[in-house]
Amino acid sequence: MRRRIIGALAGVVVLGVLAFGGPLVWTWSVSSGHRFSRVPDAPDAPVAIVFGAQLQPDGKPKPFLAGRLDVAAALYRAGHVKAILVSGDGSGTSGNETAAMTRYLAARGVPAAKLVADPAGLDSYDTCVRAYQVYGVRRALLVSQEFHLPRAVALCRHVGIEADGVAGRCDDCRQMTLWRNRFREIPAGFKAAVDAVRDRPPVVSSPPDSSVSKALTS
Repeated sequence: MRRRIIGALAGVVVLGVLAFGGPLVWTWSVSSGHRFSRVPDAPDAPVAIVFGAQLQPDGKPKPFLAGRLDVAAALYRAGHVKAILVSGDGSGTSGNETAAMTRYLAARGVPAAKLVADPAGLDSYDTCVRAYQVYGVRRALLVSQEFHLPRAVALCRHVGIEADGVAGRCDDCRQMTLWRNRFREIPAGFKAAVDAVRDRPPVVSSPPDSSVSKALTS
């Protein structure tokens, strides 16, 4: 009886490792060679996609999001991208993420004509699917923190975007916050793999939008 119990527990552990470890292997293998830690090392692409995050009580980006936006602005100034698509929750619990992101970038010199907002990027998968299906993005630099980039790059490549990732800074982030978000990637990777296997449609469906094309030619 004891051996059977131990065997059952071992089986549960193995299944858990496969369920959560497999997706992490997938995200890291697909994104291998497509992640860059510095702006000067990044390749060129028509557009940068910045993933949204929660805002501060005053409606301004938290350090996580500000770090992503600072890198996106640097990519634009360096000529690595010609337009920026900010994607997040326009009706989030902390406020309108994409409106705050657009204001932040405009205040740092990115012309308004070069900014496009997708307020229905409710998670990383939806951001990638909508960038491809709604906004017609086929090649992009993805901007987020380094621990999120494997999942983001893998998802966008899965839906058809030739994506490379550039790590956003987080100069004022606490180590506890960084570790908590790294741990969060384990269940998030599992969800990403399930969404990819299912080819889940985005939560919000929209007709094709030419805003990115117009931003590129403006």
